[in-house]
Amino acid sequence: MDSVVPADILGVQVTEHGPDTRIVTVTGEFDALTAPAVAAVLTEALAIAQVVVVNLDGVQYLASAGLRVLIEAKDLASEKGRDLRLVCHSPSANRVLDGSGLRDHFNFADSVPMTLSQ
Repeated sequence: MDSVVPADILGVQVTEHGPDTRIVTVTGEFDALTAPAVAAVLTEALAIAQVVVVNLDGVQYLASAGLRVLIEAKDLASEKGRDLRLVCHSPSANRVLDGSGLRDHFNFADSVPMTLSQ
């Protein structure tokens, strides 16, 4: 059973940057309701691309379910020999990443263009 997440709650956009890179831009609320949709997109992107950049700049709310999706995506990327990178200037998302002590678990870049040049 697929759940449909209203566009005013969550936005997920995938952009190709060359054959081996996908940029996944997440906006809105990344919580228990929306986490499965983001997880599905990240899993699909990691199946195709060597590098997946997750842009969290537009995330207004990051719950523990969203954080769990990011951790699972990072683990999946490691298992597949892929590179998962985060870009995050969202104050609320950064509070969760800092407060959880998991910031060091991820590879961060200052901007999407900067992470693509790494």
